[in-house]
Amino acid sequence: MIKVLVVDDQPLVRAGLAALIRAVPDLDVVGEAATGEEAVRLAPATRPDVILMDIRMPGMNGVTACERILAAADDHQPRVLILTTFDLDDYVYNALRVGASGFLLKDTPPERLIAAIHTIASGDMLFAPTVTRRLIETYTHRPGPAASGPLPDLDLLTAREVEVFKLVGQALSNTEIATRLCVSEATVKTHLNRAMAKLCLSSRAQVVALAYESGLITPRAARRCPP
Repeated sequence: MIKVLVVDDQPLVRAGLAALIRAVPDLDVVGEAATGEEAVRLAPATRPDVILMDIRMPGMNGVTACERILAAADDHQPRVLILTTFDLDDYVYNALRVGASGFLLKDTPPERLIAAIHTIASGDMLFAPTVTRRLIETYTHRPGPAASGPLPDLDLLTAREVEVFKLVGQALSNTEIATRLCVSEATVKTHLNRAMAKLCLSSRAQVVALAYESGLITPRAARRCPP
């Protein structure tokens, strides 16, 4: 059973999302929050596997709430799926940096949203096609927004870890990376986990952001857009 926390400041939207999720046999709504502050309080109490997080809310926005929830999480770290009406670049960049696992627009069909929850819960990332396109287009015209501090040193990685890191940055799944490198998925996970530990990263989303910001990959290399 995948436990889901729904966060949205609009009561009708929140109720609709919760009802949709409850209708799926292997999904369970463990809480609903109307504000970022409420989401931060509910997350440790409900221990969701996936959080559907609105961006624009009164008070604490979804990016800040995401950052605080993930920073405070123990061994059970939820996956955050951003839902927004606005596919604005700054939201994407900021949410990527704090560890969000994916982005969907609120006009996404119900069946796609349910599929996205399963995808995020399995550990993969997911982006709405329009968000992915704008992310790549913006990196084509600028190196990306300034990081809040110095970037981690990629020289700490082995050659194989860099290969895996680069492919994750191109949004390939572990299965696809294993096929590309002719190794097992377990080997891919080992290399990725070691790389993330060396660079103090906690999510695949942060790997993607750093891969772009460091210049390890360029928009030309990001040919695969997640479905």
